[in-house]
Amino acid sequence: MAHYTIDTDDDDLLVEGDYGEGLTCPSTARRMALSALPDMARDKLPDGDRRTFRAIVRDENGMEIYSATLSLVGEWKVAPPPS
Repeated sequence: MAHYTIDTDDDDLLVEGDYGEGLTCPSTARRMALSALPDMARDKLPDGDRRTFRAIVRDENGMEIYSATLSLVGEWKVAPPPS
């Protein structure tokens, strides 16, 4: 039976096999990778205006079979308030 894991990368830290241990369906692994991205963003914000979050599905051989990326770009349209 095939086995899939999900690595996560929040632009600061790559964590291998952190999410979705024990997955046996690639479609379920894909859905879990996609659902991980908003959680990763919430955990890191507000920490700057530019950040890229990534979830990578790997098979039992370590081969990347799916990758999802969420990019955050914040931009002031007026002078930012004093900190």
